[in-house]
Amino acid sequence: MEEKNKYQLKRNDLVYPELSYKVYGVLFDVFRKVGPGFLEKHYQKAIGIALREVGLKVEEQLMVPLLFEDKVIGKYFLDFLIENTVVLEIKKGDYYNKQNIDQVVAYLKAKKIKLGLIANFTSHGVKIKRIINLK
Repeated sequence: MEEKNKYQLKRNDLVYPELSYKVYGVLFDVFRKVGPGFLEKHYQKAIGIALREVGLKVEEQLMVPLLFEDKVIGKYFLDFLIENTVVLEIKKGDYYNKQNIDQVVAYLKAKKIKLGLIANFTSHGVKIKRIINLK
């Protein structure tokens, strides 16, 4: 196998695969270095540092207004907006709950973004769920 083909993507139906894989690598690296059992905010700080170290444009705790007829009716705060393309929400725990998934779907709709990632930091590692905004 040629060296340059060694890391070729196996799928062509993923939304932003290269960026996603880069973010996954950061998340796994943060868990490997920090370890299990810390608060969400500690993982968030480490992830913010690590995302920037790999050269990604990152906005943290970004306020996104929820609009109705051009009037603000609410506000969302995204954990991370990466490259103006991907929303990353950090959670702690072993399971994805419907509330967290609904939260990311709302972020995607409000910001008109296609891809959201929920990263759950568990006692055994990081679980990542991809959420796609089909509209």
